[in-house]
Amino acid sequence: MGRIAGRFTRFEPRLRAGRLVLGLLSDLPRKNCWTIAEWAGEKTPHGMQHLLCRASWDADAVRDDVREYVVEHLHDEAAVLVVDETGDLKKGTRTVGVQRQYTGTAGRIENSQVAVYLVYAGARGHAAVDRELYVPRSWTRDPDRCRAAGLSEDTVFATKPELARVMIERFLDAGHRVDWVAGDEVYGGNPKLRSALEGRGLGYVLAVACSAEVATGAGMVRADALAKKVPKRAWQKLSAGRGAKGHRFYDWAVVDLADPRPGRHQLLIRRSRSTGELAYYRCYSPAPVPLTTLVKVAGSRWRVEETFQNEKGLAGLDEHQVRRYPSWSRWVTLAMFAYAFLAVVRAEEHARRPTPDGLVPLSCNEIQRLFITLVFQPLHDAAHRLGWSDWRRRHQERSRTSHYRR
Repeated sequence: MGRIAGRFTRFEPRLRAGRLVLGLLSDLPRKNCWTIAEWAGEKTPHGMQHLLCRASWDADAVRDDVREYVVEHLHDEAAVLVVDETGDLKKGTRTVGVQRQYTGTAGRIENSQVAVYLVYAGARGHAAVDRELYVPRSWTRDPDRCRAAGLSEDTVFATKPELARVMIERFLDAGHRVDWVAGDEVYGGNPKLRSALEGRGLGYVLAVACSAEVATGAGMVRADALAKKVPKRAWQKLSAGRGAKGHRFYDWAVVDLADPRPGRHQLLIRRSRSTGELAYYRCYSPAPVPLTTLVKVAGSRWRVEETFQNEKGLAGLDEHQVRRYPSWSRWVTLAMFAYAFLAVVRAEEHARRPTPDGLVPLSCNEIQRLFITLVFQPLHDAAHRLGWSDWRRRHQERSRTSHYRR
């Protein structure tokens, strides 16, 4: 917490931010201002709500601190930047950015809020280092609605690939360097993002749809049509990295594309060894690289799924109950910081203390349990618990009376 202390102008919000981060790391079944305030020993949730809504501190500056913290401790020369979005299911229409839209969280179109994240993935660990809220056109066309949700008046619509480009450029402009970017079809199908990455000298392995057309010596050809022409000898069995059940082995093939631009442009094809299902990736590298490198970068994209799962399950990334943009940005930034702490502790433990025989390596889940149980476990007397019970019931009575009157 000392790394972000200078971002708070007053002593009280600085202390309360520390309590909020500890609450995000706790084993509470639900994490919001009410439950964390009670867990942290405060008498009401007003202080936590004030921290998210009105207190004076810069969430974007803390975001930059999170990025520096992650890169410093998880630094890896072969690290990959992974871009992906995740959705949080919401009710109503007043939460910033919410609308009926597709979200992978539900696997269908739901009333949800979607954000794009940038994940730093290396051999030592992985954690989110940036975030941007996706604000649909239904919002940007309504200035009054944006203003009520705390968005700036100059907010304009930006696609998810455009948000990804902004975050990647912000990472590079901060003085950091990576060689590769990975992402799914949303990003691989966007020519502007691919051109921007090439312009910054970044290689990429971005998934594309089977219907994507690529340039060959015979003209533009669909990816799935090109895959049918790959000879049997061109396929190689390679691992895309370790998973929960061991190495993820697939058959891989790569085809050089007839692209006049500088660098190496290729189509990478992945084939399931059990079902024969195919997946396709647009690849670019400033200099020729072996197939194993492309496969490793493609496999690193799965790190983002584990990051989302851990940040939501361990740090309450998706449990915010806020409506306005400033509150959302503050909550998710502190949640990113909380999970980054677990990822860094895990990396340091693995580096300093080899895992004894007969034990699996320490995971972020186990580190969280040990930290809360052994290092910080607040104890509250019966008066504190009863006081919170009275406060909740009093608030619920006011809400019920208000609803009945309306």
